Amino acid sequence: MRFPLNLFRADPVKARASQLYEAILAEARAPRLYAELGVPDTVDGRFDMIVLHAALVMRRLREEGEGGQKLAQALFGRLFDDMDAALREMGIGDMSVGKKIKTMAEAFYGRAAAYDGALKAGDAGQLKAVLWRNLFDDAPEHEGAAEALSRHAIAADQQIRSMPADQLLEGRLGALAVA
Repeated sequence: MRFPLNLFRADPVKARASQLYEAILAEARAPRLYAELGVPDTVDGRFDMIVLHAALVMRRLREEGEGGQKLAQALFGRLFDDMDAALREMGIGDMSVGKKIKTMAEAFYGRAAAYDGALKAGDAGQLKAVLWRNLFDDAPEHEGAAEALSRHAIAADQQIRSMPADQLLEGRLGALAVA
C-alpha cells in the first residue's frame, strides 16, 4: 500500500500567502500610520489598514496570471482565517462569528473595489474621498489625515507595482518604504 507523499506537506501557495500576510500585517501595524498619518488606533482603524495593504497586494497579484490569482485567493483566505481567530479570541460567540466575517468580507470587497477604481483612474481625490469616508466618517477635522493616507496608499501601490513579479509570487513583499 502506498501513502501519498504530499499528505503532510504544506501547500506552497498557502505558505507564500502566509508570508505575504505577515508582511501586510507589519505594514498595517506601522506606528507612523497612527501617530503621523492620523489613522484611528482602534480595531476598525487597524482592520482598514490591513484591508488597504492587502487590497494593494492582491490588486497586483491578479495581474500575474493564474499563479497570481491563486496566490491572491490564498491570501484572502489567510486574512479571513486570521480575522475569524481574532474574533474568537475577543470572545465573540461561535454563532456570531460567521455573520461578522460575512460583514467584514463585504467591507473588504467594497473597499478593495473602491481603492482599485480610484487607483486605475489615477484619481487621488477619489482615493482620498474613499479613505475619508471609510476611516473618518467624512469628519472635516480629518480631511488632512485622509489626504496624507491617500498619498501613502498611492506610494505603496506604486512600490508594489514596481516589484518584480517573481518576488511577489514567491511570497516576498518586504517592507514598503513609503513616506
